[in-house]
Amino acid sequence: MRFKIFGRYFGIHKVWLLITVTAFAILSKLGYWQLQRAEEKTIQISQLEQLQQQGPLNWQQLTVLTAHEADGVLFADQGRWLKPYVWLLDNQIVQGKVGYDVIVPMQNTDSSQLLLVNLGWVAAGNDRSVLPDFTIPQQLSLHGLIRSEVGGFRLGANTEKEGWPQRIQQPELEQMAAQLPVSTLPFMLFQQDDSPFLPHYKAVVMPPEKHHGYAFQWFMLAIAVVAVAIAAARRSGSENEQK
Repeated sequence: MRFKIFGRYFGIHKVWLLITVTAFAILSKLGYWQLQRAEEKTIQISQLEQLQQQGPLNWQQLTVLTAHEADGVLFADQGRWLKPYVWLLDNQIVQGKVGYDVIVPMQNTDSSQLLLVNLGWVAAGNDRSVLPDFTIPQQLSLHGLIRSEVGGFRLGANTEKEGWPQRIQQPELEQMAAQLPVSTLPFMLFQQDDSPFLPHYKAVVMPPEKHHGYAFQWFMLAIAVVAVAIAAARRSGSENEQK
């Protein structure tokens, strides 16, 4: 394909034109997707800030909320660990080290329902077949963030064996609640302080600024693809013109 623009000849093969247009469309779409993600994160941060300005809820206030209503609220109250139930969330990397998040069910005299609590991180040993040794206090002052969507994608079975503590790949709330003898609230508390382990949960892992940065990179790549194609077409057109 050969054409003339502003007195200059350009030549480009139809296949390369198709590749260029496709690459430009894909890169541009990725850039717009990052902008959408940045907007979503901005809204999420704003909603979390509004909820947290209301102050922490206690156990009685929390139990009347639905999973949607409770998502993002702060919680502060006393809790008692329901022995012997402990889940170890696998493959948690903190400060460059591999370990587990320790999740336990907590109970309170003001409610008949249990609350699943992520107490934080504990380092794994060199031998994967040996679970880490740790101590969980019977009573704890709970303070942290409530989240109702905590699971993720996994392959294969979630658990490897029976008994406690139990190693899991994802914190699937319904499955965990089904293993307990008492009704359980449909969300999880992420402890933020006063924990025997290392709290590390972040409600928003990637801030909007990073998404804007990635969007800029995708758009620059899209422009670069078009620029390279134009330069190659100009060169091809000049060579044909000389012939």
